[in-house]
Amino acid sequence: MQGGIGDWITRRAHRRPHAPALIDGDSGRTVSYVDLERDVAAMAASLHELGVRRGDRIAILMENSIDFVYVLFGAANLGAIVVPINFRLSGREVRHILADSGALVLAVSDRFRDLATDALAQGEHGVRRILVETDGAAIGDHPVSTLGELLTAEARRGPDPLIRAEDTCVIMYTSGTTGTPKGAMLTHGNMQWNAFNMATVGSGLSSSTATIAVAPMFHIGALGLSVLPILYAGGTVITVRAFDPHRTLELMQRYRTTTQFMVPAMWAALSKVPDFDSYDVSTMQYVLCGGAPCPLPVIEFYQQRGWMFLEGFGMTEASPNTLLLDEESVVSHAGSVGRPFMHVDVRIVDNEDHDVAVGEVGELVLRGPNIFAGYWGRPVETAEATRGGWFHTGDLGRADAEGFITLVDRKKDMIISGGENVYPIEVEQVLYRHPAVSEVAVIGVPDEKWGETVVAVVVLGDGNNDIDEAGLIDYTRSRIAHFKCPRRVVFVDELPYTATGKLLKRTLRERFTGVGATVHR
Repeated sequence: MQGGIGDWITRRAHRRPHAPALIDGDSGRTVSYVDLERDVAAMAASLHELGVRRGDRIAILMENSIDFVYVLFGAANLGAIVVPINFRLSGREVRHILADSGALVLAVSDRFRDLATDALAQGEHGVRRILVETDGAAIGDHPVSTLGELLTAEARRGPDPLIRAEDTCVIMYTSGTTGTPKGAMLTHGNMQWNAFNMATVGSGLSSSTATIAVAPMFHIGALGLSVLPILYAGGTVITVRAFDPHRTLELMQRYRTTTQFMVPAMWAALSKVPDFDSYDVSTMQYVLCGGAPCPLPVIEFYQQRGWMFLEGFGMTEASPNTLLLDEESVVSHAGSVGRPFMHVDVRIVDNEDHDVAVGEVGELVLRGPNIFAGYWGRPVETAEATRGGWFHTGDLGRADAEGFITLVDRKKDMIISGGENVYPIEVEQVLYRHPAVSEVAVIGVPDEKWGETVVAVVVLGDGNNDIDEAGLIDYTRSRIAHFKCPRRVVFVDELPYTATGKLLKRTLRERFTGVGATVHR
């Protein structure tokens, strides 16, 4: 593979130059493949003039947009690396990612100028240049260029670098058990094989495939399950800056979309549109749900309308395709996360990395050309996660005789709320800084709308009875992203521990949910 993912656009421009590649769902602006090739080349040339070279990092703090795609592929053409950033994070959290990745350039949507200003003021980082949409005013003391200027500049650069399959093209940050986000390095080859995997789903992908990029593109879900595979196939991606159920149905009807990825909370909201059946969405061939288990009533709603509804289990480190629950099994095997994608190997292993028997619980481990190259700047953690040539997910599960995998717990106790990953220890660390908190355990509890919500179980220190639930929630909301913060705080006299001092979170989950496992349907 030479040229990396940027070569996809060049080849598509030669095969079907005037086919629509991107459509702005808000304005209706359409970009053909030949236009996309031209604009991406201009972006790459302008980035090169700004000093961006192979291996340099360009952070993206942007809503879903055509400009997001320009920056992504412009960087790819140079052999540079993009670092998409969750715009729901706090300024301090954004600054950590900028510093950890060593990003030289930050691309910012106009909406997030204040967040970028806050992040850049939080401490040391390496950002030297800011790219914005329309407002060319400086952000702090950093020089600013507008994306429009970069697309129209008569910039030139040297010969295109040889992009290899093993070269990193994206660093996606994902939280870990320490509470400190770490960057998963995804290569051009990872993205290529992930596209191959997506081509085997449902009715497949082709130049007639059309989708709405409604899930945020800073997530591997939107990027890896819709945007990149569909552009590889020569289809059409409609971008929208925010999810609105009515608007989504309107766009599905207008652009005759054929496939769609969303998280369960989005699918549930879409199903509640009162006049759903008045929209002509008959061109939809299959839809995919991921990020958390989808409630069966939601699945049945779409199946009753003739939609092929599929569920998948993915991970940032897998680009993200790992397991798929197909249409024939989505109800009969409810609770399972399916079987491996075409080009993914799966095992369930014990603590010594030996295979366990069918039906026994062990750790889910993965192997395949879509598995990441490691964690940015963390060789020790990379070696531990990929020991023996297999990626150790930290998820506990079991396989039945037909090969269906069911997850029963998470080693990392991760909570998935509205498609967002929340790691309890990160929230606990914040709460422990409150002077009134003596002990705390954070768990996820089932929620009809969000899949899971965050609950903090707190033991107050002696004499600290003035703080209440609202006060602790406000305390966390001022320090971390709001989606990570507890929606409930429960005060208890003591937390349950084993004789060796290990906190029994399963006991807490059983007490507050009636179920000890962390994965719910």
